[in-house]
Amino acid sequence: MARSRPGPGPVPEDPYAHSGDQLRGYGGDGYDGHDGYGDGPPPRGRRGRRSRGRRWPKILAAVLAVLLLVVVGGYFYLDSRLEREDVLTDYSGRIGDTPGTNWLIVGSDSREGLTKQQRHAYATGTAAGRRTDSMMLLHYGSGGTTLVSLPRDSYVPIPGHGSNKLNAAFAFGGPKLLVRTLEQATGVHIDHYAEIGFGGFVGVVDAIGGVDICVKSAMKDPKAGLNLKPGCQTLNGGQALGYVRTRHSARADLDRVQHQREFFGALMRKATSPGTLLNPFASVPLALNATSNFRVDNGDHLYDLVRMMWAMRGVSGGSGLTTTVPIGGTGSSAAAGSYITWNRTLAGQLFGALKEDKPVPDTAVAK
Repeated sequence: MARSRPGPGPVPEDPYAHSGDQLRGYGGDGYDGHDGYGDGPPPRGRRGRRSRGRRWPKILAAVLAVLLLVVVGGYFYLDSRLEREDVLTDYSGRIGDTPGTNWLIVGSDSREGLTKQQRHAYATGTAAGRRTDSMMLLHYGSGGTTLVSLPRDSYVPIPGHGSNKLNAAFAFGGPKLLVRTLEQATGVHIDHYAEIGFGGFVGVVDAIGGVDICVKSAMKDPKAGLNLKPGCQTLNGGQALGYVRTRHSARADLDRVQHQREFFGALMRKATSPGTLLNPFASVPLALNATSNFRVDNGDHLYDLVRMMWAMRGVSGGSGLTTTVPIGGTGSSAAAGSYITWNRTLAGQLFGALKEDKPVPDTAVAK
C-alpha cells in the first residue's frame, strides 16, 4: 500500500505580514514601503519648504506693518516740529474765501540759528527780532499757478497806521497785520502762511547740497556778503542768502525780488527731485531742517507745505507764471522814506484774476 506524503502542515505566521497595518495605525496612513510617498507624510525637506512658503505672507505683512508705522510716526514727528503761530485770524471786514489756494510766503531777517562766525561771513549783522526781507504770494487752482513778488518798499495803506511801506506792517503788528494789510490791498483771501529766517534758509540749501543758479554777470555786494562770478554754478547756503538779499544793482529792490523768485523756484525744483527725495542723506536732513525752521499758521500742516512745494516746482518748471506787482512810480515821505507805488489799473487786473482763480492777463504781467 502506497504511503501517503504528509501535508505541508501549518504555515508559520510572517511577523512582518501586518507591518503596513501597524504603520497605518500610527497616525492614520503610513509609509507603504515603496519608493513613492503613498499615503504617508511627505519627507521632511518638502514639508519644510511648505512651512516656509506659508510663513512668507506673515513675514511680508509684518514688514509692511513696520514700514507703515515708521512712515506714519515719521510724518507726525515732522509735523510736530513745525513752529506755529496764530496768524490767519478773523477780523471785522476780512475778505471772504476766494477760489483756489493762496499762500503768503515770507523770508524774514531773523538771525536765529546762525553762529557768530556765520553772521560775520554772511554780513547779516546782529539785529535781534525779525523783519520781512522778502514776500511772495503763491496762487494755484483751476486758473493755473502764479507766483507774485511783493516788493517790501510798496506803499500801501496799513490798518490803524496810515500808509507806509509794506514791510512796516510786519514791524507794526507781525504776521497778523501783514496778512490783513495784503488782503485789503489786493482783495485776495490768504489761506496759508509760511515764514523762514536766515538761519533756516541757509540750513535748507546746505541740506540738499546747494542749488544751481546761472549768474548773468559778476555780482559783488559786501553788505550781503556776496561775491559771485558770471556763469552757471552751485550756490551753498551762505552764497544763496547773499543772492536773494542783494540790492546792489540798477533796479535795486526790483532786481532783488526777481532773484528771489528765480532762486526759490530752483530750490523747490531740487528739493522735490528724485535725486533728493530718494536719497536719505539728502531727504532726511532736508525734512529735519525745513520742519524745524518754517513758521506756519496754527491750521497749517506738513501736507500743506508739501503741496506748496510742488506748486512752486511747477512754476519753476515753466507750467506757471512768475511776476512782480506792476509798478506805477516812486515817491517819498517823512514817515516812510523812499517807496514805490503800484500801478492801480494793472495791479487790479492781476489780483482780480487771482481772486477769481482765472489766468492772469498778459497786460498785467510785469516784464
